[in-house]
Amino acid sequence: MVKLFGVDYRRRELYRRIGDTSQVGGIKYYELRDGNEKGVEALDFRTGSGLRFTVLPGRGMDISHAEYKGIPLCWRSPTRDVASWFYEPEGTGWLRSFYGGLLVTCGLTSAGAPSEDEGVALGLHGRASNIPARNVAFQEKWEGDECILQAKGTIRETKVFGENLSLERLIEAKLGESRLYVRDKVENLGFSRSPHMILYHINIGFPIVDKDSMFLAPVSSVKPRDKEAEEGAEEYNRFSDPIPGFKEKVYYLDMKGDKNGNVYAAIVNRKFMNGNGIGVYVKYNKTQLDHFIEWKMMGEGTYVVGMEPANCKVEGRAKMRKEGALKFLDPGEARNYELEIGVLESNSQIESMEKLIREI
Repeated sequence: MVKLFGVDYRRRELYRRIGDTSQVGGIKYYELRDGNEKGVEALDFRTGSGLRFTVLPGRGMDISHAEYKGIPLCWRSPTRDVASWFYEPEGTGWLRSFYGGLLVTCGLTSAGAPSEDEGVALGLHGRASNIPARNVAFQEKWEGDECILQAKGTIRETKVFGENLSLERLIEAKLGESRLYVRDKVENLGFSRSPHMILYHINIGFPIVDKDSMFLAPVSSVKPRDKEAEEGAEEYNRFSDPIPGFKEKVYYLDMKGDKNGNVYAAIVNRKFMNGNGIGVYVKYNKTQLDHFIEWKMMGEGTYVVGMEPANCKVEGRAKMRKEGALKFLDPGEARNYELEIGVLESNSQIESMEKLIREI
């Protein structure tokens, strides 16, 4: 059944009322044309519940924009969408094409701070988000009385005499729902062992992030990344108005999972719209992604909180190797990662999520 406008519809009953699925939802394919975004392909998803988000095949199949009933869910940077050929891999050049967005993938062989690892200079957060996808396809398909919206594509991080990793991504949403699913498979297609780092940069912004907003999660311990984050660490889960000159604070959060290893985390604003409330949550599995990083940035203009499930820390590949914590993929080895990102559209849904987290 598809729930639209508070009513459950079977497929045939819905089609008695519409001429095409695009009347209530679906996927729209187009190309961006302005400035340094020119040439970037985009897939707009509409689920009919009010959830709308944009997937960019030309930028690693990441999600550049998301909104719910016209309410923005993610922070958008001043770079806006940037075509992959403007990518600057050196140092922190990655930031010149970091549009923010709902999801940016960091990896596949390196994530986190720039470093030099075994003679190789590595830039901030790796190449994944700036690699155009191949074999891109999308569809709206019915399974019984459920309509599933899908897009898939493959990126490949490879070089001669070097790594050869692929990421196959499937993004799904269901007509009538206010959540989406990201299903990734990372595989070593080469014939030598390769470092593997991956981090899912989920960037939540105003109005979900605002004064008195909160971060909810089953946190057992909090570790500041550096001295900057030590100051105010007790307020890691609370946010403020934008602060002039604010410097980013990064926290490593040790998360508890449920009996199946699932972890839930959310950023919520209970005071939004005169107390109706709104929030965004992420669900992932701790057996797949054993780290969680919070990026707290309360600056003017750069006013964003990142929820970042990962298989690594963010101080660079060289440090991960030195600590013996760097992960690898053997030739032919593959790993799967699954995320669910959804909207909490009222304080009652926020309370249900908080109860779920409290029980964990």
